[in-house]
Amino acid sequence: MPPLYDPDQVRPMWEELANIGVKPLKTQADVDAVLSKESGTVLCVVNSVCGCAAGNARPGVGLALQNEKIPDELITVFAGMDQEAVAQARSYMSEIAPSSPCIALFKDGRPIHVLERRHIERMTALDIANNLSAVFNETCDRQGPSVPPEVFEGNEHVKTCGSSISPYAGN
Repeated sequence: MPPLYDPDQVRPMWEELANIGVKPLKTQADVDAVLSKESGTVLCVVNSVCGCAAGNARPGVGLALQNEKIPDELITVFAGMDQEAVAQARSYMSEIAPSSPCIALFKDGRPIHVLERRHIERMTALDIANNLSAVFNETCDRQGPSVPPEVFEGNEHVKTCGSSISPYAGN
């Protein structure tokens, strides 16, 4: 399926996470390679063009990844863009209603902590960071941060939302 939005206009929204060590996944096979593992911790962010992703989710994830403990793997799929990857990631969260944005922490192949859009809309970036950091401290062993503080500080937060992004017009 083609993307819903112009990929060039969306690029800064996934780069915001990629710049802090969150790997963008584009295919079902990419998602399976990470989420099918039966050991370790994985943070999976279902990214979005919506305002709560711009104002709360992406900045909150970034702050949380400056924590001294972080998940073993950091991945993201982009709703409305990489639909195969998003559908596959959501299949690993089958007991959770699909939402975007969505932030899920997996441990040993199962989601153990999820912030759905309904939560994210009511939280600030700092609330999200504090929530995730507390869970990371309880469940993760990897030494953080995901990137050095100077890289994090230099990362641009993209405030654009879907209402200002052009629909995909084809090649």
